[in-house]
Amino acid sequence: MQHSIVNFSEVSASAGLRMDAEYWHPVFIENSKLVSPEQRLKDFADQHIANIKTAPIHRDFEYLEIANISLNLCEYETTNVQFGDEPDRAHHILQKGDIAVSTARPNRNAVALVEKDGIVSTSGLAVLRVDNIEPEYLFAFCKTDYFIKCLMRADKSSMYPAVSTSDVLDTPLFVATELFQAAIVDTVHNSMLCRDESKRIYAEVQTFLRSELNLAEWQPKNQLTFVKNFSDTERANRFDADYFQPRYDDIVNAIKNYPGGWETLGNLVTLEKGIEAGSRKYRETGTPFVRVSNLSPFEITQEKYISEELYAELEKHQPKQGEILLSKDATPGIAHHLREQPPEMIPAGGILRLKRKSERVRTAYLTLVLNSFLGQEQVSRDVGGSVIPHWRPDQVAETLIPILPDEKQAEVERKVTESFDLRLQSKHLLECAKRAVEIAIEEDEDTALNWLKSSGEH
Repeated sequence: MQHSIVNFSEVSASAGLRMDAEYWHPVFIENSKLVSPEQRLKDFADQHIANIKTAPIHRDFEYLEIANISLNLCEYETTNVQFGDEPDRAHHILQKGDIAVSTARPNRNAVALVEKDGIVSTSGLAVLRVDNIEPEYLFAFCKTDYFIKCLMRADKSSMYPAVSTSDVLDTPLFVATELFQAAIVDTVHNSMLCRDESKRIYAEVQTFLRSELNLAEWQPKNQLTFVKNFSDTERANRFDADYFQPRYDDIVNAIKNYPGGWETLGNLVTLEKGIEAGSRKYRETGTPFVRVSNLSPFEITQEKYISEELYAELEKHQPKQGEILLSKDATPGIAHHLREQPPEMIPAGGILRLKRKSERVRTAYLTLVLNSFLGQEQVSRDVGGSVIPHWRPDQVAETLIPILPDEKQAEVERKVTESFDLRLQSKHLLECAKRAVEIAIEEDEDTALNWLKSSGEH
């Protein structure tokens, strides 16, 4: 059994007079000794961040939510919000160079380095706008194990893990020398360059796919009125107007008229549904249980785990190299190609395992089509009107796939592989930057710089 012995004077000096055992866990006590409390984030940060509640902006804006921040890359996505439709939680007006830190579930470590002015963030993000500290260095610092443990210790909630902006600002900051900060800045910049090149190549492949189907200039548009035959509704077994939007006909006709031919997904792959373990079976550690929220075209994150014993019972659901994991519920239509043998994991019931059974398509190409506008428009048509999006397996099987010549599929596969390799390099460089800061905190900057030089080259 782990235990800590602390003096009452230490308890009295703690923020908020913390007397709970969790706060004095040996791991947190040791972590607190790594950085001097003399300099804290609040000593460097601007604590007066403008927000749209007190300084309204009369324009459309890009909106940043916690869920749209990558946990493994220096990357985030925003959604466009029209003037007058502001979400209730829209709050901070961000500037380039700000660091946005999630105050919810701090163990997830959702941190964003803001890359442009004018983005509006949710109130669930603490905004660090600092002087005399390089933003890229501060971003790497906020990704460290030290920083995560500081926020986990600050968590006072009993049900849902959360901290306050004051907790974030009260975190002791390891203020590195200019030389060390510059090395971290270079590494983070290189990570971002790899990320941007990866995106460029992936977008290039998507553009190529559009051109192949003569849809280069096509844009989705909803029409208020259009005419369909009653026989169309009988054949589709659907009577809702959304399903029959002409935009979906554009996609279907383009695929069916493609000179190379087409096929339904069900004739190209087998579909096998994942399984539900039940939230009561979740553990803090163990074998990853992959839910739809963990799935993206580029990566699989880990948040929930099951015991080794339960994994042994469910092992037949273990995905294999070469398969595609495809979401069918909540956020349907996310396809992830398992290019390498995956670690032990069990996919949830909202995920389908796709195994290729036809030589007419390459798996990387098929994944690209499913993630492209061709796949997403068909998903939108099938699940439209649902309160909770649900893409039935029979609908998934009827998804139309254009069959490009094999040499073109091979070129798509090569480009997609190049794009994914660059993302892996971006992730590696960011991990190097983070680990170098951790080594500097735990040992010294010279050791960290030597490690960074040797590791960043691989």
